[in-house]
Amino acid sequence: MSTITTQDGAHIFYKDWGTGPAIVFSHGWPLSADSWESQMLFLAGHGYRCIAHDRRGHGRSTQTWQGNDMDTYADDLAQLIESLDLKDVVLVGFSAGGGEVARYIGRHGTARVARVALIAAVVPLMLKTAANPDGLPLEKFDEIRAASLADRSQFYRDLASGPFFNGNRPGVKVSQGMIDTFWHQGIMAGHKGTLDCIKAFSETDFTEDLKKFDIPTLIIHGDDDQIAPIAASALRAAKLVANSTLTIYPGAPHGLADTHKDQLNADLLEFLKG
Repeated sequence: MSTITTQDGAHIFYKDWGTGPAIVFSHGWPLSADSWESQMLFLAGHGYRCIAHDRRGHGRSTQTWQGNDMDTYADDLAQLIESLDLKDVVLVGFSAGGGEVARYIGRHGTARVARVALIAAVVPLMLKTAANPDGLPLEKFDEIRAASLADRSQFYRDLASGPFFNGNRPGVKVSQGMIDTFWHQGIMAGHKGTLDCIKAFSETDFTEDLKKFDIPTLIIHGDDDQIAPIAASALRAAKLVANSTLTIYPGAPHGLADTHKDQLNADLLEFLKG
């Protein structure tokens, strides 16, 4: 397996497909690099080098007890980019991975980055506060923690069959294969890492990170996203990021990289060529 070793000794797995201009994909919670396979296969077939890593605590990377926070995730991403000596890279972040990308730019700048795409991202802040009334109350994230502790395996199945892909909406059918793939990626992740990551993706405020974006940025979000409500995420992020383009998928769920993969692939390719 291809891995890099971080400064604190963690091994970060990554997959590296194709040749050409580089794209680095950051996955969501509690998934892995495998969640990007549709986009990587498509874009590698169109002349791009597609790289996706498993965040520490997830997939095939080290299940660290410490460091399961956005600052460390961003520093791990920086070490991956520097180890592979990537330049003019395009960063694509989904959900929690969008937060990871935003914090990377906040901490490391855009010297090596040409473009950014934020897909159903958790930025600028998921938690409901006085300044962020459209966010989700802390009780919602406490419920996720409680469900993870009570029966993590069943919770992942319920999440995939329900709000992640909008299977709880009338007339929406989620394939068993999509549910199984989500569950498999989630259960491969470490219990401690995924538990810590709930706090990282829900309570980290990325507002100041987004203000540091100085490159073309594509923001894609479904307007029926039950995990990262669009009012608290994409609509606010688009106002904070200079030179950003907001594309809204009507009726799309959080897991649009699977449910709307053809549309997303086409939009990413157009953005890359632009």
